[in-house]
Amino acid sequence: MRRKLIAGNWKMNGLRQTGTQLAADLAGRAHAAGRLGYDLLLCPPAPLLFPVAAALDGSGIALGGQDCHPARAGAHTGDIGAEMLRDAGCAYVIVGHSERRTDHGESDATVRAKGQAAQAAGLTPIVCVGETAAQRAAGETLAVLESQIKGSVPPGSTAATVVVAYEPVWAIGTGLSATPADVAAAHAHIRAVLGRRLGEAAAAGVRILYGGSVKPENAAELLALADVDGALVGGASLKADDFWAIGASCP
Repeated sequence: MRRKLIAGNWKMNGLRQTGTQLAADLAGRAHAAGRLGYDLLLCPPAPLLFPVAAALDGSGIALGGQDCHPARAGAHTGDIGAEMLRDAGCAYVIVGHSERRTDHGESDATVRAKGQAAQAAGLTPIVCVGETAAQRAAGETLAVLESQIKGSVPPGSTAATVVVAYEPVWAIGTGLSATPADVAAAHAHIRAVLGRRLGEAAAAGVRILYGGSVKPENAAELLALADVDGALVGGASLKADDFWAIGASCP
């Protein structure tokens, strides 16, 4: 049984006061609820990692980074190493988000190298894949996902060392969401490709998250799908009520 993972990607949002308050609110709810039947993860901007880590201490909510550099250390001004994230209290790091691929021209090879750096530092990379609106319109969704999985997921990954997130680019921050049938087809295809790349046994345990305007109104339907093992939540993760409701939607 794959345990659901609800990850909040705050992107470039939040200041120390608001970010700490949000994390403390969620930590308080987790303490009050006791043992949850799913995993929660917050990925704030880098300047907020330490205060958010302090606010989450003892709550069971995990901390993650939004990106890391492929190199362990060195002359890379403005970048963050995976070991630095680990030192800040992170257990996960997002790599290959479409906004990184688009804004910074990241290739599959770069994403794979970042994933390997994360794994070497003891972090679990959340490898993002997804098609654009043009690729979707051209009927290329499954081919794009296969290419990105083959190029981006570190070889030798296991269920314990990698998470994959399917985020259709056209649904990120737009309010649009893929239909349950589309999501089910994409996730089944991703698991099949992972099976060919990592082996069927490893692929069967890898958690595949859905991201793309996930909100309380559609979370239960999406999270009930067979190969959907959680959600990578953007805008809704900035509101404690919404993010908590998405987690509570886990079957």
